[in-house]
Formats: sequence, C-alpha cells, structure tokens
Amino acid sequence: MASHSQSLLLLLRFVLFFSLLSLSFAGGVDVTLDDDSSPKSPSCDNPFNLVKVVQWVDGAEGESLVGVNARFGALLPSNADKDLRLPAVFSNPLNGCTSSSSKLSGQIALSIRGDCDFTKKAEVAQAGGAAALLVINDKEDLYKMVCAENETALNISIPVVMISKSGGEALNKTMASGKRVELLLYSPKRPIVDFSVIFLWMMAVGTLACASLWSEFTAPERTDERYNELSPKESGAAKDDSEKEILDISAKGAVIFVIVASTFLVLLYFFMSSWFIWVLIVLFCIGGIEGMHNCIVSLILSKCRNCGKKSVDLPLFGEVSVLSLVVLFLCAAFAIFWAANRRASYSWIGQDVLGICLMITVLQIARLPNIKVATVLLCCAFVYDIFWVFISPVIFHESVMIAVARGDNSGGEAIPMLLRIPRIFDPWGGYDMIGFGDILFPGLLVSFAFRYDKANKKGLTNGYFLWLVIGYGFGLFLTYLGLYLMDGHGQPALLYLVPCTLGVTVVLGLIRGELKRLWNYGTEESPSSVSSGEP
Repeated sequence: MASHSQSLLLLLRFVLFFSLLSLSFAGGVDVTLDDDSSPKSPSCDNPFNLVKVVQWVDGAEGESLVGVNARFGALLPSNADKDLRLPAVFSNPLNGCTSSSSKLSGQIALSIRGDCDFTKKAEVAQAGGAAALLVINDKEDLYKMVCAENETALNISIPVVMISKSGGEALNKTMASGKRVELLLYSPKRPIVDFSVIFLWMMAVGTLACASLWSEFTAPERTDERYNELSPKESGAAKDDSEKEILDISAKGAVIFVIVASTFLVLLYFFMSSWFIWVLIVLFCIGGIEGMHNCIVSLILSKCRNCGKKSVDLPLFGEVSVLSLVVLFLCAAFAIFWAANRRASYSWIGQDVLGICLMITVLQIARLPNIKVATVLLCCAFVYDIFWVFISPVIFHESVMIAVARGDNSGGEAIPMLLRIPRIFDPWGGYDMIGFGDILFPGLLVSFAFRYDKANKKGLTNGYFLWLVIGYGFGLFLTYLGLYLMDGHGQPALLYLVPCTLGVTVVLGLIRGELKRLWNYGTEESPSSVSSGEP
C-alpha cells in the first residue's frame, strides 16, 4: 500500500509541475503596436508609433502615459528635448466636434472619442489654436485613428494622439482637483537589440546545463547517488528513498502530456482572471519552495555529510532533519516575500530564482529513457508550440499562447511560469522572457544525453551532451533572431530548439552508427514505463 501511495504522490507531483510548465513561448512583455492596411493618402500616411505622454503636475514630473499617433497630422520627435512642455485643457464640448469655448491656443487639447470623425476633432482643435490633440478612448486599448476613404486632401498640421480610457480618467481626476497639468509628447525609438536578451540566453543555457550536471555537483564522490536528499531520517548507510522518486516518461505519456498541456492552456485563455492567476502563483510558490529546498539541501549535504544527522520528531511528519526544516522555512519566507512584492521592479529576480530551482528539480524527477520517447515528446511539443502561437489565431482570432503570456484579462497580474529579465535600454521598458517549457522539453533530452555519455564512458567531444548544449544555445539564438526579424512578435521557441537538439542527436547517432542503440536504449534494463532509478 505504501508503494502505491508513493507512486500516486509522484504522479501527482509530476502532473502539478508540468501543468505549471505548459507555457512554451519566447518573446517579450511590453507595449507593442502593429501597423495595418487602413486607407492611406498623401495627407494620411503616417506610420503608427507609440507615444510617451509625460505629465507634470504643478511643476513636478509625474507618471507617463502611453498613446499612439494618428495616421494623419504631424509626427512627434523621438527625443524629449526636441518638444515643448505645454499645458493641457479639456475641450468644451468634450467630444471636440465643434468650436471649443475653452481657450485652446498654445495648449494641448483633450477630447473624448465619439460623435464625429477623428479628422473633424483634429480640424476643430487646430482651428482653435491647439498645439496638439489628445483623444481619450472609451476602452483600454489604443485604437488606431485613420482617415475615411474620401478624405484625400487633409490639412492637419498638429500631432494627434490617442490614449487609453484609464489614462484619460487619471488626467481628468488631476485637473478636476484644480492642479495645473502640463504634458510633453514624444515618440522614442526602440533599440534593435537590448542587451537583456544576452543575459536571458545565458540564464536559459546555464539552467539547462546545470540541471543536467546536477548529480555531479551534489554527489561528486559517489557516481550512483541521486541528488535529492531531502529529509534524512535514517543513518547514512540506509537506502535513500529519493532513488524511487524517478519517473521515466513513456511515449504514451508524452502524447497525453501535450494533450493535457493544451487543455490547460485553453483553460487559462478562457478563464484568465486575477483569482486564476493567484491559484497559479500559489502553485508556483509551492513548486518553487520544494525546488529551492531540494537544491540547497543537496548542495549542503554534498559538502557536509554530517550536517543532516541532527533531527527532531514532529507530529504528523515524524523524524525530520533540522537542516531540512531550517532550509524549508527560509525557502518559504523567500517565496512569500516574492509573492507579496511580485509587482515590484526587482520581483523578476525572485521569480527567476524560484523558477530555476523548480526546473532543476523537475529534471531530476522526470527522465527520458531513450531517443524514441524523446522523438515522440519533442515532436508533439514542436507541433503544440507552433499551433498555439501561429495557428491558434485562425480559430481564436489571436494567439492563445501570446495572450496567456501577456496576462490578458488578468487584472494586472502576470503569469509566473516564465524566466524574465527587464529590458535595460528600451525606453518602453518591458521584459524579455522565455517559458519554462522551452527549457524543460530540450532539457529532458540533454539530461538523457549526459546520462548516456556517462554510462558509456564517452568524453565531451565524442559524446552527445556537449553538442546538444551547443545546439540548444544556437537554437535559442535563432529564436531571438526570428523575434527581431518579425518585429517583436512572440516566437514558438521549440520551432528552433527541437531541430537544434533532437536533430543534432539523430545526425550524430547516424554518423556514429549508434542511432539504433539510442532509439532502444534502456528497454532491456527497464521494460516498464516507470523506472526504478536506473538510466
């Protein structure tokens, strides 16, 4: 009965981890705007650019709003020092469709959307002497203001910008309180490459390599010892129960996982809300605490075997190592601190630490037995990633994976199943990020390659591990190259990573005449789908 309970617990942990890791996406979270094919004419052919609307309240600089310029009117400078700071005033009437009784001369006019064409609002504001026009949308998105097909001879020479409903409400609240509000409009250019992507590349490749080599880091003097030494309850000669906590993925299980991951992703898409994200945050913290606990304890015990000998007897839990208990409390405090400050500018550090520890732990628990299963899993993941990023817009009218990664309808909360790093030199801010799945899927194959090389006493150059790490790094480079060539549109990273890892394995196996052995490896030693711990 105990063995059945342990197997069920292991299966539940496996499902929990991989439910959290169904997001497989590389790209950025930021403010983006795509151009479109709306009607153009010589006087109505501006590109759509994002606009910073910087506020000064009673002479003190306040928060910046984000807007988008219209297809018509003057373009804004890219540098803030090339434009003037001008007072803001609401048009009267607010719709800006008729001459304003408010003085607009030399000021930035504000009007609400509706009741007449955008070009009409701009002409009225310009006639009143306004230096620019801000149109407040009736929704939170940034609507693209275009010209009608018959408007081919416009004479609008002032900038026209749309801001969101919440931005307009914030301005109205400030101005209604009697404070003087001045605005500065400019449209900074985004750098072609931000150095943050280099650090993210290093983080992803380092996590994958570290997870594969973890057993070497934590048990250098015993090649057959498993890394996970959570709560020593017996003497050092006793059998390590963690040896049983290994789950080899079967071909059938690989297919089922992709189906479950797709279902989970659709649920996220349709039921995304702040409370749903909170459920994910709690699950992420639980997984992150266990992962961080495993990593810290195993590292300490690899250097100090006697550190885990002292234990205490706790109700319900029995005899527990003092070291394990102390580390658990510290990890829980770290996760709680991150969750409480998850919106702070530095919260990405805690998220990345918890995520990396979680992925290292998952790659110690879940393993691929051979290349046959790896091929099934990675090919299914390859199709899964492409479908939910590129093909899902045909069915859902937008990319499901990108919508979930952005946290649409989440009340400002963010999905935690990502490694992310802030963009350093981007004036629009945002984050470069990569989904856990884009590290774990290839990581399972790289971990198998390391175990295979070790079991067959292969060196770095004549083995598979080194070449797969290089292949993964190159595939991730291609991912971000594709990201920039497609103007920041999120990329299905497995589109590049699977050929650069699984493809490298197959090619090397064919060249070396080892493909058949790789394909069927471990079938004689472990005929069942759940391994007893042997590679």
